[in-house]
Amino acid sequence: MSWQVIHNEVNHRFEVQLGNGTYAQLAYMRKNGSFVLTHTEVPPPWEGRGIAAELTRVALEYARQHGLSVVPSCPYVQYYLDRHAEYQSLVSGEPGGGR
Repeated sequence: MSWQVIHNEVNHRFEVQLGNGTYAQLAYMRKNGSFVLTHTEVPPPWEGRGIAAELTRVALEYARQHGLSVVPSCPYVQYYLDRHAEYQSLVSGEPGGGR
């Protein structure tokens, strides 16, 4: 299944609307010129469907398109990065970046 990810800039997150006012999200903040990916959340009934992966992929593509270095503070984002070498060049050496 393909998930439509929306960049909610006002609330600093990428999100997928799951219905009935329920969302999956990847929250971020901008800090010292970096794009800090802080928290991925997918409601339990929706886990295992690739939603977190799609949220992360879209956020990393956003960072790439905007020339931002990424600080993966979220364990899931770090997990994703460990498995997708094509995004390694985006990772910042900033503390908390897992590198």
